Amino acid sequence: MALGYVRPARPSDAAEIARIQLATWRVAYRRLLPRHVLDSLDEAWFGRRWSAAIETPPSERHRVLVAVEQAEQSYLVGFAASGPADEQALAPNEPADGLGPEVAAVTDLLVEPRWGRRGHGSRLLAASVDLWRSDGFTASVAWAFDGDAATRKFLGSAGWEPDGAARALDVEDMLVPQLRLHVNLPAA
Repeated sequence: MALGYVRPARPSDAAEIARIQLATWRVAYRRLLPRHVLDSLDEAWFGRRWSAAIETPPSERHRVLVAVEQAEQSYLVGFAASGPADEQALAPNEPADGLGPEVAAVTDLLVEPRWGRRGHGSRLLAASVDLWRSDGFTASVAWAFDGDAATRKFLGSAGWEPDGAARALDVEDMLVPQLRLHVNLPAA
């Protein structure tokens, strides 16, 4: 098990979060999404988006956490972002109040593949759950690509299950199926 910890993201982390996101997508989703789409993603644009998410989140219940690996020096190796479930968490044709204010939505939970299987994902998820409880959430949802066995297995090992909701993302006229996973948060 790696020596590591989770902390809230800082504005200075935004560029590294963007780098980790794109590096991870390009490895994990290379068989799910067209290569030219993954290759064309703009790291600087993602960095600006993460900077805004960290510096001016939509609410106090929106969080960006980072995982840090400690060795002779420290490395940012992954991140998690979540907040109250909004329209992005809904399934097609689901009513606007379909999830309710007590449901958190994971927008991202990624660990760069070269740092995988060292407990960073579990630490990010555990820290997120602790914050969700303190924020009054009783459940959480996350969308995963149907073909992303690693994410489904990881969340499944922590008790997450499909809730029956599905959607497909239109990526360059290619429909990429996703399913929504959910978990009820156990009492502290």
